[in-house]
Amino acid sequence: MVPLIEESESRVADGKLPLYSSHMLDASNLPLEENLDLSVPLYERMAKIGQMIEIEAGIVGGEEDGAAGTADTPADKLYTTPEDMVEVYRRMKEVDGTYMFAATFGNVHGAYKPGAVKLRPEILKEGQDAIKAEFGDDALFHLVFHGGSGSEKAQIKETLEYGVIKMNVDTDTQYAFTRPIAAHMMTNYDEVLKVDGEVGNKKKYDPRSYLKAAEEAMSQRVMEAVDDLDSGGKSLLG
Repeated sequence: MVPLIEESESRVADGKLPLYSSHMLDASNLPLEENLDLSVPLYERMAKIGQMIEIEAGIVGGEEDGAAGTADTPADKLYTTPEDMVEVYRRMKEVDGTYMFAATFGNVHGAYKPGAVKLRPEILKEGQDAIKAEFGDDALFHLVFHGGSGSEKAQIKETLEYGVIKMNVDTDTQYAFTRPIAAHMMTNYDEVLKVDGEVGNKKKYDPRSYLKAAEEAMSQRVMEAVDDLDSGGKSLLG
């Protein structure tokens, strides 16, 4: 992250916009104090140039990019405690800026059969209530729902009531992209391949023919997520 932040600092010094509007720092594998000792100084730098930071406390189960918080993860670590949420707010509120916080409430990376994931959205409400009790009614987290792929619509809607403003659905978008490609290949097997010395069909093995369908399917899945988050027709630009 630091080289990217440095580039944004340089751009802002030249009167330009930052390179990115936000960065995510997942230091949730560290003890909370070390996590925040790393996160807060970076947040201070980013806030000065108009960037947001996204931090995480608690462990998201499943597997992401080969890193697993799976069966070896103690169950209690999958749920961020109100006490930890109070500490996150206490440390982060000292910086004059905007940040997002990914608290965990049983969410996991990847896709699982119904019933395998035990989401507890009420954990988010308990955390919001705890920081209000400690710091006043104006205290509020902008929360992130990690591992949103495959989640029930009702539970997604419930998290919105507790302050979720962003949801990650990488696994679902991966599948949405791949599914039309798989269908294209299986349907047009003897045309995308030069079977038995034939020449195939250029129109069918041209990547543009199936990648367009894949992009459209991913776009539809993103639009579905926008609707799930009640974000249709809304913009940060007003």
